[in-house]
Amino acid sequence: MASAYLGLGANIGNREANLRLALRGLFRMARVETVSSLYETDPVGGPFDSAKGRPEQPPFYNAVCHIETGLEPRPLLRFLQNLEKEIGRRPGGPRDGPRPIDIDILMYGERTVEEEGLIIPHPRLTERAFVLVPLAEIAADLRHPALGKTVGELRAAVGEVGVRRVAPAGWAKIEGMADQTVRL
Repeated sequence: MASAYLGLGANIGNREANLRLALRGLFRMARVETVSSLYETDPVGGPFDSAKGRPEQPPFYNAVCHIETGLEPRPLLRFLQNLEKEIGRRPGGPRDGPRPIDIDILMYGERTVEEEGLIIPHPRLTERAFVLVPLAEIAADLRHPALGKTVGELRAAVGEVGVRRVAPAGWAKIEGMADQTVRL
């Protein structure tokens, strides 16, 4: 079994319900160990309304979960992409545009992977408060395998601008999840 951390996001449809569907779907190929609090975050990238000076899409709900899985990185990615399709994500549209679900592999054990269509740790992990804030909540001492810095150190470097907690750990209420509490 391998330990992995996944970032989950949704900004169209019922955002919270979509994240819960994703977490439930993970049980088919993984054991969900911990889920962070739920955060509402400003969109990063995607379509931009220059007249209004802001992204042209609604805010996201984001969370991070820790899983244990028997899948190697590439099969895990394929499984996650199929799960996204089940929840309503369709190919196409603008990069970083609105979507009902987005599931990213943030880290996979201590491994680094650089293949076509798959980079682990996630290549923009160190720049994104919407990922680092929830990840630091559940795994602040986790070390980035390429940089050697802890997630807590990376989170401190990016701050928390645009990230607002809307529900504490346990919001997902997923039956059978190993741990729904977070020790801060």
